[in-house]
Amino acid sequence: MRTFSKFGVQIPQILLPKNIDLKTWSVIACDQYTQDEAYWKRAEKAAEGKPSTLNLIYPEVYLNEDDKDARIKKIQSTMTKYLSDGLFEETEQAVYIERKTEYGRTRKGLVIAVDLEKYEWKPDSKAFIRATEATVPERIPPRMKIRNGAALELPHIMLLANDENDVLVGGAGKIAKKSSQIYDGELMQGAGKITGWGVKGEQAENAIESALETLAKNGTDADGNTFLFAVGDGNHSLATAKAVWDEHKKTISDSEKETSPVRFALVEIVNIYDTGLTFEPIHRVIFNQDAETLINFVKDKLGGEIKSFDSEKELVEFVSDSSAKGARYGFIAGEKMCVIETKITDLAIAALQPVIDIYLDAHSKDKKKDIDYIHGTNDVLRLGKKPDALSILLPPIAKDSFFQTINGRGPLPRKSFSMGEASEKRFYVEARKLFV
Repeated sequence: MRTFSKFGVQIPQILLPKNIDLKTWSVIACDQYTQDEAYWKRAEKAAEGKPSTLNLIYPEVYLNEDDKDARIKKIQSTMTKYLSDGLFEETEQAVYIERKTEYGRTRKGLVIAVDLEKYEWKPDSKAFIRATEATVPERIPPRMKIRNGAALELPHIMLLANDENDVLVGGAGKIAKKSSQIYDGELMQGAGKITGWGVKGEQAENAIESALETLAKNGTDADGNTFLFAVGDGNHSLATAKAVWDEHKKTISDSEKETSPVRFALVEIVNIYDTGLTFEPIHRVIFNQDAETLINFVKDKLGGEIKSFDSEKELVEFVSDSSAKGARYGFIAGEKMCVIETKITDLAIAALQPVIDIYLDAHSKDKKKDIDYIHGTNDVLRLGKKPDALSILLPPIAKDSFFQTINGRGPLPRKSFSMGEASEKRFYVEARKLFV
């Protein structure tokens, strides 16, 4: 396998099922629909009696049930069975994909392996691959049980590349699309369709290496630290892979460490500037607090001016104005509507959430109950009209300052942004051998 060690990237041995039927084989990332067991029951019905990635993953909707160990044992035995049954065809290649979602957007990606030695989730990390949101260490050990000893890995991790000229994913796609598709089909439960092309051969690999060189050069700061990829989705899965590798490498020789499949993780790389990739802020609603006091507290901490509004439409347009020189925060509490206009040029939530935490630590009896995280402008406006509620409307996520903010501040607070709707998340298609 060709490994670009300098950048922590490897052309993997990809496994694809023979005679693939994507509608039954491919299922959505295990960390989606965690409050919707009915979704997963429908997936079970769709895949019943057929080979499916559903049998190779642990949907997190079931994580709190009592049969965890039995479920993990069954998953791992199914992986071994699929391999021994000759279900897969193995080829050394990356995969260029085009994913059309049910919303009409098309996202492009490159499935490839990354070196876990080049990744670190801790807040002060200056690694090549970094977390974008705070990682909860307590979420890692339960997931390690699933990965440890597993014959296969299937990726739902999505890494972001700061690639304004689209040299990596787009460049690989131009070469890949000269060849035939390796899969193409509709996804289950109306989630759109996905098409994949193999990325292999000397020309493709040289193009990938050249693109990585460009991204690394552009992503190196004055202190010599290179920020190559940011984790967009699946950070706890990548953190789990890292933890498993850190344990496993203690049991093998130095020469084995260089080539061990456990050292790598399969991911999909997406260009942050891809027009099919939507970045949505996750808004906040605060309950059981005095709105006037909290608004003034935020103003004192962040600076700026308060502007009042008479209509929701005007407030939303003002907060969302892309020409604004600094972050704008909208507040809705009953009939009160105002905006704090600041000079903050980092992502808005990075500055706001620590201030909210300080306030709630001092004023809230139950912090977890007194804050909620809301997707969608309409919902945040509606909730702000409720008694004892204060909604905070955040401006759109600025893609051009995303990497700059992570590099300067470290990971964002949890629930800072969402990459598209739930059904647009990654579906499992490719696999790779892990503990074999």
